[in-house]
Amino acid sequence: MRTIVESSLLGKTWVESVENRIQSAENDIVKNILFARGITDPVDINNFLNPAIRDIMPDPSMLKDMDRAVAIVADAVLSGKKIAVFGDYDVDGITSTSIVLKYLKSLGADPLWHLPSRESEGYGLNIAAIEDLAARGAKVIVTVDCGISGMAEVEHAKKMGLSVVITDHHSPDKKIPDADAVINPKRADDDSGLDYLAGVGVAFMFLVALNRALREAGQETKANLLEYMDLVALGTICDMMPLIRLNRAFVATGLKVMEARKNVGLSALMHVAGAKRASTYAASFVLGPRINAAGRLDSANPGLELLLTDNHGTAGLLAQQLNDMNKERMDIQNSIMMNAIELAEKSCKSGKRCLFIVGDNWHKGVIGIIAGRLKDKFCMPVCVATKCGQVIDGSGRSVPGVDLGAIIHDAVRAGILTDGGGHVAAAGFGLTVDRESDFCEFFEKSVRDQMGGKIPRSEIIVDVELDAGGADMKLVHEMSAMEPFGQGNPEPILVVHGGELAYTTTMGGGQHLRGSVRTSAGTVLNFVGFNLAMTPVGEFLLDEANIGRKIQLCGRLQANEYNGRTSAQFIIEDMAI
Repeated sequence: MRTIVESSLLGKTWVESVENRIQSAENDIVKNILFARGITDPVDINNFLNPAIRDIMPDPSMLKDMDRAVAIVADAVLSGKKIAVFGDYDVDGITSTSIVLKYLKSLGADPLWHLPSRESEGYGLNIAAIEDLAARGAKVIVTVDCGISGMAEVEHAKKMGLSVVITDHHSPDKKIPDADAVINPKRADDDSGLDYLAGVGVAFMFLVALNRALREAGQETKANLLEYMDLVALGTICDMMPLIRLNRAFVATGLKVMEARKNVGLSALMHVAGAKRASTYAASFVLGPRINAAGRLDSANPGLELLLTDNHGTAGLLAQQLNDMNKERMDIQNSIMMNAIELAEKSCKSGKRCLFIVGDNWHKGVIGIIAGRLKDKFCMPVCVATKCGQVIDGSGRSVPGVDLGAIIHDAVRAGILTDGGGHVAAAGFGLTVDRESDFCEFFEKSVRDQMGGKIPRSEIIVDVELDAGGADMKLVHEMSAMEPFGQGNPEPILVVHGGELAYTTTMGGGQHLRGSVRTSAGTVLNFVGFNLAMTPVGEFLLDEANIGRKIQLCGRLQANEYNGRTSAQFIIEDMAI
């Protein structure tokens, strides 16, 4: 890693990865970025720039237990056995449940479904829900985005005579449930290489294999699985899965389907939320939070009902309900956030490698979001929990280099946590109040061990350095070939040199900045800086004494449409002088 700026105005280090930089005079910025990100093979580059499911989609049977799962569910469809789908209350779980239900209904089946309540049931399978589904006639339970940690629950279902098929993507323990089939690319004995899929991606692979088997058995299938890709994309993006290989093809195709507004409910939500076009940003920050809001505050059912309905009137009402619930969620979150920051600042002592923040009776539905915000603010793994009586429920978010899911699994095996699970970047867990200090110590030691004693640096990985005069619409168009951007394929970060500060003012009630720099080419590059007005960056840029000074800007280059004119605009992440 080459250091560009040791310490910026925000106290961050700017570094550039140069190990894979093209060793030639060729000035292909996009190809240089791909090489730096480890995409060097011509076939891989072509698949990256032209992601198509037909070119990348493997045979679903390569997933362990896929054929066994398909045989069980296909038999249930052909013989008329009642199938129940058991999902999760987040966007990944809701979209996974939705596509499986849509497909089964397209076959003429009348499936049951259950999404657990975050407050009263918690994550994953539970015996009461299994017994209820059985009482309503279920003979086969298919889990989506959950189930891999349900050892006792699967055993109970099997004793009741139910067949259980698990489709999941969360990290399993060394021993997996004794289900009739367990499809999870993170299984130790699965060599598919698809461990980067979201739960909805695994569910989609299952549907592809099921659809093929039913056709071979002579069953007419009317569903066009590609029409589900908007939901596959939404779940993949919102679960922060890396947008690489098959995920990239899923999302690229899914955003096109989303733009066509084929899903009545999703279209209604886009309208209510003001999402003008389908994008990873719209999925992550506009649609996802609203679908998540129901499960965070109460029942996730309205989110699922929205994605399933074909009635425009019903869709409009549900979309408005979710929009209102999201506003309520934000109010609760902001209130708790203030307390969490205060506790974090007291707890964040010198040399600490992680944070474990516990509040009394905080709403469970927002602690994951707060953990993510604190992780960004303090640049370290963070677990946030709510204490109610003798029980503590928590959620965590991690930084690169720390596998939080593994830590949580280890703590469960050590008997410190009563339950828990997750993946590298995020996890959930529970414990009793008498083990609070034990987990705090275990968390700190585990993070130290994984990081080899190193202190997490607040750094920005830079993709491209260039003169401010080269930050123009031509470059915007070139970099658009790398879309869709997201986890695993972030929007390129640029450092532009040589610009002289022309002017700066505030906007958005004084929180944000906008202004411009004069480039060495004699042009003007406009910039905006969100939530930077009250930072050292804002203080420098708003000081009239600094007009004409040369500055270095770090951030993203995007197209800005205003009054029918499109121009390049720089989104400031940081600044140096």
